[in-house]
Amino acid sequence: MIERVADGLRIPGAMLGLAHRPWEIPASAPESERSQVSGALLAQAATAASPAAAGSLDDLLPLADSQVTRSTLAALRSSVEDYWRRDDQHGGAPLRAAVVGSLTYVTQAMRHASDALGRDLRSLAAELARLAGWAYFDACQYSTARIYFSQALSLSREHEDRLFVANVLSCMSLQATYDGNPAEAMALACKAQDVTRAVGDQPLVMSMLHLREAFAHAALRDASACRRAIDRSRDSFECARGRTDEAPSWVRYFDETKLIVDTGIALARLGEAPRAEPLIAEGLRRETSGQQRGRALHAFWLASTQLELGKLGDACHSAGLALELSTVIDSPRVAGHVHEFHRRLAPYAREAPVIRFEQRMRESLG
Repeated sequence: MIERVADGLRIPGAMLGLAHRPWEIPASAPESERSQVSGALLAQAATAASPAAAGSLDDLLPLADSQVTRSTLAALRSSVEDYWRRDDQHGGAPLRAAVVGSLTYVTQAMRHASDALGRDLRSLAAELARLAGWAYFDACQYSTARIYFSQALSLSREHEDRLFVANVLSCMSLQATYDGNPAEAMALACKAQDVTRAVGDQPLVMSMLHLREAFAHAALRDASACRRAIDRSRDSFECARGRTDEAPSWVRYFDETKLIVDTGIALARLGEAPRAEPLIAEGLRRETSGQQRGRALHAFWLASTQLELGKLGDACHSAGLALELSTVIDSPRVAGHVHEFHRRLAPYAREAPVIRFEQRMRESLG
């Protein structure tokens, strides 16, 4: 299936972990020509999954030779779960082509499937569109991410999965916080909460959404609103204890460790480093090695709070962990945080911990 997607969309095999496809550019092509063609192919892949482009895919991804069955759905769901794991371990940036290719395949399959399978395929397409948006968000390509998030919202509404609408809105809220639009981030988080309340009792989802709101309030420097959102998140999480199995699969990552570390990050964003540092440190201590990108992000936030507290040596040590992890994952979001921390070290350029950290940066990043 992945080979058909690669050939149909002309995605180079190396981008999907395949051998070079027969049609790829000859090795003798000039570098400038290869770059131009590669850019065109990526643009084609990014737009092909939209409904507007579906008509042009009839010749590229014919499904007459492959009937969509329940087994097909099971295989596709397994792929999505694998994407989740790879996103945690390696970052979202390298997943973009594969996820967009799968999204294209599924949206095309929806046109040929029976009504019974069509609903399940639509749900799968919504998750793939959300995951594509998340991958582009992690790559700091916010405009493209928003296109896929919008597609995920549309598919979720058509599927009438209101909880998944809240999931997509929460992702968009976090992106808006990163993109310097805290008022938009707050509005999106609050809308996600309203959607969730209309569904019914979903305490774990609400706990996660209250912290998204807290991030936005912190960026707006509204300390009292941020603390109230943190308190609501903690209260909702207490209500969710022992009921994790009732929550949607996509929110079960939000465990006590995540609650602790995200609370610390919200306080760090607010500028309350003394309260934030022990929470982030505890969350980082609890996290497993499989959560590579999360550990890198949390190491950055720990370094940031330690720097605020004047603990220069500890801050450089924590940033060293973020740097180490950033070299084994492909996440421009993480890399951006590491460089941001390095810029903040400028006033301490002559200090020994900073000199050692910069030496590690040169060795790791070149």
